Amino acid sequence: MPPKDFVSALEVAQRAGVSRSAVSRTFTPGASVSAETRKKVTDAAEALGYHVNELARGLMRNESGIVCLVVSDVATPYRSALLRELTSKLQNVGKVAMLINTDRSDGSVDRALSQAIRYRADASIILSGLPDASIVRLCLKNGQRLVLINRDDEEPGPLKINLDDFEAGERIVTAFARAGCRSLAFANSEAGTPSLMGREHGFVAAARKLGLEVSVERYGWTGYEAGRVLAQRLLTRTQRPDAVFCATDLLACGFMDTARHQFGIGVPQQLCLAGFDDIEQASWSSYGLTTFAQPVAEIASKAVEWLSTSEAADNILQHSVRLTAELIWRTSIRAG
Repeated sequence: MPPKDFVSALEVAQRAGVSRSAVSRTFTPGASVSAETRKKVTDAAEALGYHVNELARGLMRNESGIVCLVVSDVATPYRSALLRELTSKLQNVGKVAMLINTDRSDGSVDRALSQAIRYRADASIILSGLPDASIVRLCLKNGQRLVLINRDDEEPGPLKINLDDFEAGERIVTAFARAGCRSLAFANSEAGTPSLMGREHGFVAAARKLGLEVSVERYGWTGYEAGRVLAQRLLTRTQRPDAVFCATDLLACGFMDTARHQFGIGVPQQLCLAGFDDIEQASWSSYGLTTFAQPVAEIASKAVEWLSTSEAADNILQHSVRLTAELIWRTSIRAG
């Protein structure tokens, strides 16, 4: 099959019997064009299958409309929810999202981002604390506007959106204490991202302030299987915890299944559990997990609103946003 030829604006103008500039004005929002001319142009465009070349039009304004979404753990429920919100909101303002998966460490990430820059991507949104800081510097070096979500990079210029993870750790200690728990543990992965470590530090500091025994265990990647291993480690200790805050809901689901099915421990009768993210599975009746809901829609709105403003207004824009996660009460913590 021969390659499809794109219909040009000149062809539309010739079929409609109008000037090339009339076609351009017809497809430019807010431009002045008579109703008669508009109908001639749109009828001709429909007959020929014409579509505006937005990339070419944008490049004439030194804009492509492309926004890179730089992300790790694409398959996790929380990351998928954030991607869904961001792509929807970007589309609503006429932007095109280009996904760059950073799960691999073989140089493919740098190559993909360099390719996106060659396509004249206007901006990038880095969705997690995991991708290397060199990616941030590469985006800024090439003049991109940049949004950093749940990161602690010190580079000036980007919009930084973070949650108060330390405060969440403090709040869940209070909940455990009210449930009568006295031996606490924090189950974390070894990813060491700023958000995960913020939850850990807030939890440990609050527990020690109340004089409660607290321990920390870290293992592997931030997923269900890591939660199973962490449960096996913590629940075989001589001094077994009676409350565990898991850094994410996926960890908590693995932890809870292991506690119940391998050790026969009742939740919340013998063990109180909490997670973070409020993924769909947390609300399932088999888990009933008390957790913190990340404000996904608000994160996406802040990012897209900031990218949609003109660079000329950049000096008056807020460059740092701190949001609070809502505590969602379910049945995995005993009533105080």
